Amino acid sequence: MWGSDIYEINLGIAKEPVMILDGVFEGGILVNKEDFMAAIVAALLVAGLAIFFQKTATGRALRAVADDHQAAQSIGIPLNRIWVIVWSVAGLVALVAGVIWGAKLGVQFSVSQVALKALPVVILGGFTSVPGAIVGGLIIGVGEKMAEVFLGPVMVQAFDLAGGGIENWFAYMLALLFLLVRPEGLFGERRIDRV
Repeated sequence: MWGSDIYEINLGIAKEPVMILDGVFEGGILVNKEDFMAAIVAALLVAGLAIFFQKTATGRALRAVADDHQAAQSIGIPLNRIWVIVWSVAGLVALVAGVIWGAKLGVQFSVSQVALKALPVVILGGFTSVPGAIVGGLIIGVGEKMAEVFLGPVMVQAFDLAGGGIENWFAYMLALLFLLVRPEGLFGERRIDRV
């Protein structure tokens, strides 16, 4: 309907990379300005949401509803208002993420593949833990790059037909291993159900 063209979102952030820490490391570290700004925005968003959920009455009400609907309703927390707030916060976070990724990759169908990387991240970190999601994201990000550099050439030599691209499926294999060994994730709550 809209065609297959890639639509660009320009946030006014320079695209050229910057060299940092060249006095500490030989050659320094090359950092993309867009990635750096995205990391700052993400950190500010996580900090703001953490403060909101921990320090405000509405945030505590949201946590109470997430923990037990009936108990929260019995102490007078209006569920309809809470659902509006939950969906508004979720929409705000999705909007920020969409603008950041749209500026980086352009608005196109393949941006949805970036969103699919969230599943292995929350499986590793645990579905109930925000710090777990942060740690899971770091493990997945570093693991993908390390696998591409160190395992990629080995996979190409061992299986001539396999080719490269381990970076595309490494996160899902790691998540599958976690589901087999520790299904609640690194920081998730372990629930023991007795029959």
